[in-house]
Amino acid sequence: QVQLVESGGGAVQPGGSLRLSCTASKITLDYYGIGWFRQAPGKEREGVSCISSDGSTYYVDSVKGRFTISRDNAKKTVYLQMNSLKPEDTAVYYCATDRLGACNGQRMGVMTLYNNWGQGTQVTVSS
Repeated sequence: QVQLVESGGGAVQPGGSLRLSCTASKITLDYYGIGWFRQAPGKEREGVSCISSDGSTYYVDSVKGRFTISRDNAKKTVYLQMNSLKPEDTAVYYCATDRLGACNGQRMGVMTLYNNWGQGTQVTVSS
């Protein structure tokens, strides 16, 4: 069974940085797009960033210029480097696979297009 495991979350002060990892098992990650999503308390889950199988990327406007997504297929890992963190970035962050290998803003808005959700990692930005 395919598994995705998120790690790297934690508590940081505003302006700080974290790097999240999404590590896959039992799949050849090369063929999949990977999306990062987040859910803050009392809010709906939202798409943050994605990367396609060929390396194309997408970022939601609120994180553009601050977050960078990348992938290392050999390590079966997708990273989300988060810089200049703000309190509004506080949420549980999840990764999931896009079986078509795609990545765009439209697809990120349809959660049912994504599978193999990880358990999530908490990011807290607070002074």
